[in-house]
Amino acid sequence: MMTEEIFMGSAIETCWMTLEEAADLLAVEPGWLAERLAAGFLPDVIAEESRLGFPPPMLTRVRRLAWMEREFDAVPELAALVCDLEEEIARLKARLALLAP
Repeated sequence: MMTEEIFMGSAIETCWMTLEEAADLLAVEPGWLAERLAAGFLPDVIAEESRLGFPPPMLTRVRRLAWMEREFDAVPELAALVCDLEEEIARLKARLALLAP
């Protein structure tokens, strides 16, 4: 069963689930997900006993990784690098938007 941790009663901060639940939710194989976790491609996922904590951006990252590997036949390292770059571009755009008049 998937549980959600609520922060300040308004926003879902972390989705807690088992590896199998996460893989099912994200439409990937548990082994595929375990390999990406072990390789460090999902840096903000929290491992705690038999549960994993996924901040919402990490759920999106898993979907992106799987899509890039499947659609472009990308090796996991390349897919993770592309995700890193996309996330950095999004952060820079957000900072720029704050500075723009």
